[in-house]
Amino acid sequence: MLNDAHCHFFSTSFFATLGGDAALAQLGWDPPGSAEALADRWGAELDRARVSRAALIASAPGDAASVETAVRRHPDRFVGFFMVDPTQPEAATIAADAIDRRGLRTICLFPAMHRFSIQDERARRLFEVAAARPGTAVFVHCGVLSVGVRKKLGLPSPFDIRFGNPIDLHAVALAYPAVPVIVPHFGAGLFREALMLADLCPNVLLDSSSSNSWIKYQPGLTLAAVFRQALAVAGPDRILFGSDSSFFPRGWVMDVYEQQSSALDEVRVSAEVREKIFGGNFDRLFPPATW
Repeated sequence: MLNDAHCHFFSTSFFATLGGDAALAQLGWDPPGSAEALADRWGAELDRARVSRAALIASAPGDAASVETAVRRHPDRFVGFFMVDPTQPEAATIAADAIDRRGLRTICLFPAMHRFSIQDERARRLFEVAAARPGTAVFVHCGVLSVGVRKKLGLPSPFDIRFGNPIDLHAVALAYPAVPVIVPHFGAGLFREALMLADLCPNVLLDSSSSNSWIKYQPGLTLAAVFRQALAVAGPDRILFGSDSSFFPRGWVMDVYEQQSSALDEVRVSAEVREKIFGGNFDRLFPPATW
């Protein structure tokens, strides 16, 4: 069994925020078409890669409807994540609607992108939304934030990584112990801080997604060592495999899986631990939905 806890659903609406067809032409990427067509393409891609289920992230505020379409079309394959900017009016109402009416399961927060403290009352309101809806998780991007598509298009990224320290999540995660809190990319360069957070908060999970190129900031560190230490601190039940796949024609990034699988081989984890990281923890966190 292989499940992916981190895929981006780059819809037509998402590309509209970047320049639409002109941006796609510059990138050389396939137009996503309708949300239905993109959902079907992802379903076929997961079949090809032998991935059972995947989280799909609506990667711009206001694009929850696209992921809703995908999830309703393939409820056995997809779990819906959606981005919210808590600095915007009605953010909590929008989040509640995405969960209650659209059937999505995880609120995604990007403090550095939207320039807010995770301890801000506006962010805490979104944790309140999640806490009132058992089965809802909150994903919080910490550490270095670099949006590849914006870099390729030469667009500015006025982010502020001062807001991305996992330590700032400590009090918030403690205040909502029943809410699973997912920190992607092992903290994206703030690995030590992410481990401290996970050690102190049993509701914090680490997602292993992407190439983990942040390792370059810590000389001598290897991906195998990252997994070894994450397992030692957070344990095998709180690590979620993710690929950070996003666009076509690239599709699902098999090399990320292969690199992480090799790293776990190097660490010599048991078959049971591998099963948890690559599939079981995801199914436990997000049991298949029924509509």
